[in-house]
Amino acid sequence: MTEASSKESRNTMDRKSATNSPTPAAAQSAEDQQNRLTGNLGTVSLVLSVLAFSAPIVTVAGYLAFAIGFVGEAAPLAWIISTIVLMVFSIGYMTMTRHIPRAGAFYAYISLGLGRVTGVGSAYLATISYLVNCAGIYGFAGVTIGSLVTSFGGPALPWWACGAVVWIIVTTLGHFHIDLSAKVLGTVMVLEVILVGIFNVVTLAKGGSEGLSLAPLNPAHFINGGTGIALLFALGNFFGFEATALYRDEVRKPNRTIPRATYLAVVLIGLFYALSAYTLIVAFGSKAQAAATDGAGTMFNDALTRFVGPGVLQITMVLVTTSAVASVLSVHNVSARYLFNLSADHALPKYLSVVHPRHKSPYRASLTAAIAVAVMLAPFAITSVDPAFVMGAGSGIGTAGVLILMVLVSLAVFVWFKRTGVPAGESPWKVFVAPIFSLVILGAVVVFAIARFDLLVGGEPGQNLWMLLVLVAFVIAGSSVALYFKRFRPAWYARLGRATDAEVEAAVSSASPHDASLAIASVAETESEIENVLEAQDAHEANRRRLGTKA
Repeated sequence: MTEASSKESRNTMDRKSATNSPTPAAAQSAEDQQNRLTGNLGTVSLVLSVLAFSAPIVTVAGYLAFAIGFVGEAAPLAWIISTIVLMVFSIGYMTMTRHIPRAGAFYAYISLGLGRVTGVGSAYLATISYLVNCAGIYGFAGVTIGSLVTSFGGPALPWWACGAVVWIIVTTLGHFHIDLSAKVLGTVMVLEVILVGIFNVVTLAKGGSEGLSLAPLNPAHFINGGTGIALLFALGNFFGFEATALYRDEVRKPNRTIPRATYLAVVLIGLFYALSAYTLIVAFGSKAQAAATDGAGTMFNDALTRFVGPGVLQITMVLVTTSAVASVLSVHNVSARYLFNLSADHALPKYLSVVHPRHKSPYRASLTAAIAVAVMLAPFAITSVDPAFVMGAGSGIGTAGVLILMVLVSLAVFVWFKRTGVPAGESPWKVFVAPIFSLVILGAVVVFAIARFDLLVGGEPGQNLWMLLVLVAFVIAGSSVALYFKRFRPAWYARLGRATDAEVEAAVSSASPHDASLAIASVAETESEIENVLEAQDAHEANRRRLGTKA
């Protein structure tokens, strides 16, 4: 046998061995399947899970009165207008979801539309926004539990001690399958809606204090000095609906369930709060704004006592407490999944993306989110800071962060479809007009929220603007991680934004080390260009196999 033929024989055997051995793509695919979240959430379960974010009875008992105090009897229009704006936002958002079947929600879509650097920066922004929001709600939950214990004749407890009990409950539930959390959240949500529904029906049936009126629905009464503030409060009550796409791997038939749940969540939140605001105004009649200004915290309880009866007040206090706990759990689950998605893409330590072998939950990411919130709250607990500051800071920073994310997503949807064209079956309204409309409106809201940040966190105008530096710092941190990957870890960079990891790895494995490095380094910022790289590598591999067969 000649040296040339011997060498060719060895090469053929090497190719056969490589064919029979697991490829890096297969290994990556197996790892992806093993570390994949699963669930069986339907439309109703998903809607109730995200609705718990806004704590309905807490909103009705508190935030509605604040809006009435600012804008007067036309307050219901704040939720009607917000519903229209967020429905338009959802059109582009859900169109993106249909055509880009990726987990990651804001993170995935911003990465595709505006690039991976912006995408990872936005994912870090989302993570800290939800985490600080979660911390703020812990403060509220601690206060409400303390008040409930006192109302039953128990001792006065510090807010942080009660918050610690909630922390244990939420951390435990976060360890298990998402279906368990969904059942808890669904039960609490149904009870809240029933109580508020009874208030609405009974009060309207009795005609309120001065009879039913269409004045609260008159747009002319809505435009005044408090319009912007009322809209800001109303939009904040919707947060949580955007997280539907984050549960893509944990729902049945995601292409159908997620859009349905998103639209349903927006409509239900808007109608529920608009009707409840109208009922609260009718309960006080012409004195509604004065009642909201003088005693926003007691307005709902006063109306409930007058029209339904004093016996339900204790039930209301219990439901306010369970609502706060449910809200913490809902926000906690969202935070954990952002940590999980970033970890799956190596943008955070890989340790966080391990799925529980039995419960199929992001248990490590969930525990990390819980610990992060505990670390945030510890200094305030040790120094006995007023929980109102904790609630205001957490809610304000979180609200600003989510609003900014929604603006970025609107821009990303427009840019993506501008680059790739209008998909079959879609219209320019869905992919261009709706995203631009929501971009302009929500952009204006962001500007107003920053200019009047004191309305979100408290204090004097301009006093607490420094808190926004927290958001800026995390955007910079996330963007820096992506830039580092782009320069030094091109294979990891190509997978950011929850890209099709197995396919990217397949493209790399089919080329020589040098060619693979060049291929990945040249992977562009769009999915279509990734597919071009994959097709080229597939063609290269097919040609190599054909030549090997002939030899």
